Amino acid sequence: MSPMTSLDDARALLAEFPVVDGHNDLPWALREQVRYDLDARDIAGDQSAHLHTDLPRLRAGGVGAQFWSVYVRADLPDPVPATLEQIDCVRQLVDRHPGDLALALTAADMEAARGQGRIASLMGAEGGHSIANSLGTLRGLYALGVRYLTLTHNFNVAWADSATDEPGVGGLSAFGREVVREMNRLGMLVDLSHVAATTMRDALDTSSAPVVFSHSSARAVCDHPRNIPDDVLERLPANGGIAMVTFVPKFVLQAAVDWTTAADENLRAHGFHHLDTTAEAMKVHRAFEEAHPRPVATVATVADHLDHMREVAGVDHLGIGGDYDGTAFTPDGLDDVSGYPNLIAELLDRGWSRSDLAKLTWQNAVRVLGAAEDVARDLRATRAPSHATIASLDG
Repeated sequence: MSPMTSLDDARALLAEFPVVDGHNDLPWALREQVRYDLDARDIAGDQSAHLHTDLPRLRAGGVGAQFWSVYVRADLPDPVPATLEQIDCVRQLVDRHPGDLALALTAADMEAARGQGRIASLMGAEGGHSIANSLGTLRGLYALGVRYLTLTHNFNVAWADSATDEPGVGGLSAFGREVVREMNRLGMLVDLSHVAATTMRDALDTSSAPVVFSHSSARAVCDHPRNIPDDVLERLPANGGIAMVTFVPKFVLQAAVDWTTAADENLRAHGFHHLDTTAEAMKVHRAFEEAHPRPVATVATVADHLDHMREVAGVDHLGIGGDYDGTAFTPDGLDDVSGYPNLIAELLDRGWSRSDLAKLTWQNAVRVLGAAEDVARDLRATRAPSHATIASLDG
């Protein structure tokens, strides 16, 4: 019998402590590619020609819980109905695959799904534009099952600054802080991926519950504004939150940051949005890559971020958020959702303990959602729903 390899050990660990992934954009990919025709993109079978995600590869990757992003573009004329369509997509997927997927609204639901051998399916809304400056809409999303809200996407909202836009309100406005407080009261996680460092700090100052970064890496390792500065990572132990490392090459590899800047400019010059992943846009992207070879991130690149984040924030405050089906490119060895065992094997080879890896993959994320539920239970006993408006608080 051949000796066990690190990859074997990784798979054995994931069988007991599967990955909770913080961010997967499958619903948006289904909207863009087939307008939610789930027969045309049946994830029960191999969809590797079209998607990073399908059920066989989720199983191969050791995924036990997935936060499905119900992201919609901020430039849509009416983002709230589109967000509802995204939620509907996730619910259709769960209904269509009851043997594999289980809708999860609580930490207890996550544990129950794990016990049943199903993948807990949670939802996160990506960008404050999805609530249209309305706390009633925020509560509606929570009632429909959304368990985190990323405060911004790539552009500012009226009450919060994005990492990839010009400074607006200087972090969170008064209404933005009220959004955070109402999320705490509901038990909806405050997601600080995509937001400006000023917004991160304001949210940490405001939140009485643990926060999450659903798909962000370390700015000290790769200097991209989408990543988390060390002073913010240092605050996670006191807050109790987690930073879920992302795999997007342009956020984890400095050479890829520089290459992506040029590639984005090329897409815009050809009339495409720089985040467009349609076949036509990807053809332009591939032509650019042929002329200018793309720097390649690897499993080790991502592990370097986790090593740094563990040193700064501690292992109790880490997680994984791959951003599959939300990025055109992925690192070698993390090509799709089947790749998580490769990352765990790399960390085993670097001396990470089994108990530390169990925290990274499963325990930390479950703990944080449960802690947010506990905070909400206490707040609801003393605080009524907020009916504040952006006009009343921000003028």
